[in-house]
Amino acid sequence: MGALRDHARPLTFGGVQGRHGAAAISGTSTGTSEGTPVRACVAGPVYPGPDRTPLPRAGGRSVDRVDNRTEVREFLTTRRAKITPDQAGVPLYGQRRRVPGLRREEVAQLVGLSTDYYTRLEKGNLRGASDSALDAIARALQLDDAERAHLHDLTRAARAGAREPRRRAQPQQVRPSLQHMLDAMTTAVAFIRNGRLDILAINPLGRAFYTPVLDSPARPANLARYCFLDPSAEDFYPDWADAADTTVALLRTEAGRDAYNRALTDLVGELATRSDAFRTRWAAHDVRLHHTGVKRFRHPIAGDLTVGFNATELPADPGLTLTVYTAEPSSESAEKLTLLASWAVTAEQPRTTSPACLCPIEGAPGNGWPR
Repeated sequence: MGALRDHARPLTFGGVQGRHGAAAISGTSTGTSEGTPVRACVAGPVYPGPDRTPLPRAGGRSVDRVDNRTEVREFLTTRRAKITPDQAGVPLYGQRRRVPGLRREEVAQLVGLSTDYYTRLEKGNLRGASDSALDAIARALQLDDAERAHLHDLTRAARAGAREPRRRAQPQQVRPSLQHMLDAMTTAVAFIRNGRLDILAINPLGRAFYTPVLDSPARPANLARYCFLDPSAEDFYPDWADAADTTVALLRTEAGRDAYNRALTDLVGELATRSDAFRTRWAAHDVRLHHTGVKRFRHPIAGDLTVGFNATELPADPGLTLTVYTAEPSSESAEKLTLLASWAVTAEQPRTTSPACLCPIEGAPGNGWPR
């Protein structure tokens, strides 16, 4: 991971690579400027260097540190660009516009603030913003519940200090009683994840269902890494683009809640470095609440499955979310889940597993699944 983070450093947490363009990096210039005059060489002894590769110059913000002001600016700017004057009820008066959405002064007018003050807020100076001002901005930009919560999360981070150091979170533990609860759900896929989308605990049917994800030797299995880096993901998710959008939106939401989580930042840096699809979506600053809905999967053995899902945050275990998939009774997907459940029972008999980390213990045959 150390080498990987070194490659990730030119990327910013907001998806922008520094302030200087290629001309500045290469030394070329597109305008007239004064150059340093060439001077004659000065005679004297030449001292050899240490024969080491020089350290590269920093190329902008690193994903190792969150620039809260930039996060705020990019989030509010992208939201403002999505609202047209017609949607906001702003008269046009026939003038030509250079921006796709609302102008800053138009948002300020809708919010009831001076243009100068709103401009300061949009540039990231949220530390002194009142909750009433934030709510007015949310109404003017027509933010949904997830976006409104994200704006307040960014404000809390600004008030706490925009330059808090990175922290390595302690490994999250799943209580034995939670694993017992998962195991008691025999006709539904049930698992517990954290905000980074690590699968921390899962029931037997869930292991059968998520075989493509759990086939990776890395533990804990990570849904985001699978979605963007595993070639089988586009087969497992028939609606891959929607799954990718949701995955990034959940990570972006978690980044607002826990802006100084080193493990989350490392994951974002890894995915942004290795996946163009992730990097493009990350720069959009979209967030989402993902509590209920319908998903489609294409299981390598059971085939196409359509399931309803419900996700519930666990109040006694901050940061953990219980997700359950169920199929419509008497449907074809329900029959396939029943088949997977019987397969799971057979597969679990010889399996010896540490449930909390999903790591096969020494002596367990393979990964516990028939081939």
